[in-house]
Amino acid sequence: MSVAQDLIALSRLRLLRLLALTALIVGVGIECFLTKLSVLDPDMWWHLSVGDWIVQNRSFPHNGIFSHTAATRPWMAYSWGYEVLLSRAYDWFSFVGMGMFGTLLTIAVALAIFRMLYRISGRFWAAWGLSVVVYAAFLFNIAPRPVFFSVILFTITLTLLFEAQRSGRVQSLYWVPLVFLVWANIHIQFIYGLAVLGLFAGVNLLQQVAMRLRIHPDFLPSPTLPALQPFAVLAGCVLATCVGPYSYHLYHEAFVISQSRIMYKIIRELQALSFEYFNQYLELLLAVGAYFAIGWKKKIDPFKFALLIFATVFAFRTWRDAWFICVVAAAIIADFPASEEERDRPLRPSDWATVAAASIVLLLVSVRSTDFTTRGLDRAISGEYPVDAVNFLRRNPVGGPLYNSFDWGGFLIFYMPQYPVSIDGRTDLYGDVMDEQYYSTQEADPSYVNDPVLNEAGVVLLKKKLPIATHLLLDRRFRLIYRDDLAVVFARN
Repeated sequence: MSVAQDLIALSRLRLLRLLALTALIVGVGIECFLTKLSVLDPDMWWHLSVGDWIVQNRSFPHNGIFSHTAATRPWMAYSWGYEVLLSRAYDWFSFVGMGMFGTLLTIAVALAIFRMLYRISGRFWAAWGLSVVVYAAFLFNIAPRPVFFSVILFTITLTLLFEAQRSGRVQSLYWVPLVFLVWANIHIQFIYGLAVLGLFAGVNLLQQVAMRLRIHPDFLPSPTLPALQPFAVLAGCVLATCVGPYSYHLYHEAFVISQSRIMYKIIRELQALSFEYFNQYLELLLAVGAYFAIGWKKKIDPFKFALLIFATVFAFRTWRDAWFICVVAAAIIADFPASEEERDRPLRPSDWATVAAASIVLLLVSVRSTDFTTRGLDRAISGEYPVDAVNFLRRNPVGGPLYNSFDWGGFLIFYMPQYPVSIDGRTDLYGDVMDEQYYSTQEADPSYVNDPVLNEAGVVLLKKKLPIATHLLLDRRFRLIYRDDLAVVFARN
């Protein structure tokens, strides 16, 4: 037997595959333990507080709760499903529960991507290797926020679209409205999914029309689905997204978010790729590989080509949307399905149970070595957020209102609820005018002396390193009452 045959035989060993899948899960979990993004990301805290508010009030917010500058402005908790789950995880298990919720959500994203690639390609090792590349390209760009649910639900939608197109059975799409019912109540980026589904239906219709007019080019594959039924599925999905506390108003919220301009200049993750980091090159590599995969086939699939262009435009516009191009590109690269004889046997429930049990044991063993404990998480939070400064204000209360650093707004909503914040990570709540004024003030632009929010503040809590913190030391309107390595606190004279 040759070396190549030995390797092929080895790759087909069930035990080796289970070990590889376990290693994938444990590797992702340990990285979550090490980075602790679940408790260090500034947006996690206001999501947690919103979830608590919904549970306590048994209703859904429609204005700017927790903020004194935008209390009367319209706002909706469009990620309420995620926020309630996060709230319960924290309520039951404190910081460890919050951290484990984020870890499990990250692992769920990893498994959803693997499962999508395995179903599309039919090859275990191709799906496993491609998954690792995708994880390295985007999985730890941001914390496990509601967008992670978008990734999971998008992989399900994309798998069903690919399978319906391949089999010619539109019945595969009848589950998609149910996906969007969940998606619309957990993250606003269900809009991306609707756009992809609309693209799928539109391209299919154009191909059908071209076939009838006999102008369909030979280098395109023939359409496999009827012309109108995909549109019926799309209509069902649109109706499904209106089932929830905010109904069709979600579409107006999506429009408001799309009109924001200032945050795309200020927040780094909303900016275009700078190619300063290795994972951004992986994102580019996946995109190039997908274009090459489309051109490699004898016939160019117009839907996949249009989808890849659409994903490229959106993902390279903002770093946070790297997941979109990575998932789409990986699916297209994997779309060289094995024949029925060559397809690897799908994993059985007993296989998944074995992998789950082994992964849980290994992750539990690694918890202490990564300091992913209540005390370790508390130390990490205290090193990132103004815990000591807030404790000082609790012992020595100062009259408000509060002026706070942008990055700390979410944490202050959670840890210092007696002071409604002046700003936090809900950029759609505050609007471009206030966001721009905040950015200018924190950078100590001369216009800060006329900042109405700062002028009305009774207490100011800032990052020590901000330029405005240094300027306020010389501002006669305020006096310094607290300082540590992270924060400074000023009170109005």
